[in-house]
Amino acid sequence: MEHWEKATFAGGCFWCMVSPFDEHPGIKDVISGYTGGHKENPTYEEVCSETTGHYEAVQITFDSTVMPYEKLLEIYWQQIDPTDEGGQFNDRGSSYRTAIFYHHEKQRIAAEKSKEKLEASGRFSKPIVTAILPASPFYQAEEKHQGYYKKNPFHYNLYKEGSGRGQFIRENWKKGPSAEELRKLLTPIQYEVTRNNGTEPPFQNEYWDLEEDGIYVDIISGEPLFSSLDKYDAGCGWPSFTKPIRRVELEEKFDTSHGLRRIEVRSKTSDSHLGHVFDDGPGPDRARYCINSAALKFIPKDRLFEEGYGQYIKLFE
Repeated sequence: MEHWEKATFAGGCFWCMVSPFDEHPGIKDVISGYTGGHKENPTYEEVCSETTGHYEAVQITFDSTVMPYEKLLEIYWQQIDPTDEGGQFNDRGSSYRTAIFYHHEKQRIAAEKSKEKLEASGRFSKPIVTAILPASPFYQAEEKHQGYYKKNPFHYNLYKEGSGRGQFIRENWKKGPSAEELRKLLTPIQYEVTRNNGTEPPFQNEYWDLEEDGIYVDIISGEPLFSSLDKYDAGCGWPSFTKPIRRVELEEKFDTSHGLRRIEVRSKTSDSHLGHVFDDGPGPDRARYCINSAALKFIPKDRLFEEGYGQYIKLFE
């Protein structure tokens, strides 16, 4: 049975607060809007004028039995600078402050515990200033601001990097193992593929003919990338998928190495080389994600909860 709830987070410009939550199992929608102020039905221009008291925010409708609120909090913290009380990155002013708006007492307690855990971690030398406030009326933003990262991907990525948010996240939240540490953690072929853009032999790799139900995650970050439900035998000798679990976790780059013209697929979280995407697949958009087994770790369906991926069991029901 589905248990729909609302979660509301302010994290600076709401353009950048949709994609981190969007497309996860258990997420119904992520709406950009305004909350926390006194003006009814404000416009974007009014909120930006800093006269309404509103924050730019996102409101998430989620199934708490699939996506726990605690997981949403974890995702939220990793999108912001929680020590900045004057805005976020290059966006200054009260409408760009950070806040967690709780909808009931259980959410308030979870938010307080999450904030205390972050403070105790010592990740930041400055105090955590993100407010935890009772939810108030939420006003949906204009249509042009909804799903901005999908409608205007080039400008969105340019803005995210230009504002300083992208670099801050990489430096404070996405620090991965060093090259030396990875050499110890990975096998030689895993290191060669993920860090040196290598390619493993076809038909001689771990997952090319695996038919078991489960998900395939980034071998370095553990981020879910592909599902067995979208896997098929393309006859090429490497795992092939018609689509990723979440497109926002992948980065595609034009690749002219080896005298070829291809589209490389990389993991955004770990910056690992995964493989390539071609336009000869069987799905409606013709995509074939041809991925190296060495860049992946397979999590069987019956171990999803045990391995911390319980929300993805919904894919197989």
